[in-house]
Amino acid sequence: MRKIVKGSEPKTLSHWKRHNPNGKYQDLSKVERQAISNTCLEEQYYLCAYCCQCITDKKSHNEHIQPQHVASNQTLNFHNIVASCNKPKQCGEAHGAKIIPLTPLMSECETELEFYLSGHVKGLTARATKTIDVLNLGDSNKALIYTRKQLVETLIFQWDSPENFELLDDESLEIIMTELNQPEDGQLSAFAPILQNILCQFLKNQKATEE
Repeated sequence: MRKIVKGSEPKTLSHWKRHNPNGKYQDLSKVERQAISNTCLEEQYYLCAYCCQCITDKKSHNEHIQPQHVASNQTLNFHNIVASCNKPKQCGEAHGAKIIPLTPLMSECETELEFYLSGHVKGLTARATKTIDVLNLGDSNKALIYTRKQLVETLIFQWDSPENFELLDDESLEIIMTELNQPEDGQLSAFAPILQNILCQFLKNQKATEE
């Protein structure tokens, strides 16, 4: 995951809420829902809030972090809505009404999940492990693991081969990490935050070795 910094809600949504003080998300028209989607996609740099695959307005949906059935008073809270991919049985489609203990709105989402070049992921805390299970981001989702591995390697080849990547010095790793965080035309590369996570591990291990 990559921490999402929520901004102001769309003006279209604010206007609707003023005129519908008792309204719920299900009452919104396509206009308000599309405004929410566009804003979420922009602030997420067109990456799924959970798996970090590239998404568009046609291949995503407005996802409530606190499920609508559980937190009915939060359905119109823009800070409770992110954009999720539509992949079957994962991310928003797997979430349903279950609780996600570690969300992409928390800084810890970038440190409590540990990713590997193999495409696998491990939770470093109980809540991270639970989140992986709820969103189906782990070993049971072989298609995602394969896609994650392939696209991370594609990113790596922009700088070096996967075999040599762990041998890069601290400065080179930090330069690559900086480049990964630079959106192009408002978009980040698919799984860029995943590679960022892997590089942080490499850098941490190298510094530990040097000490």
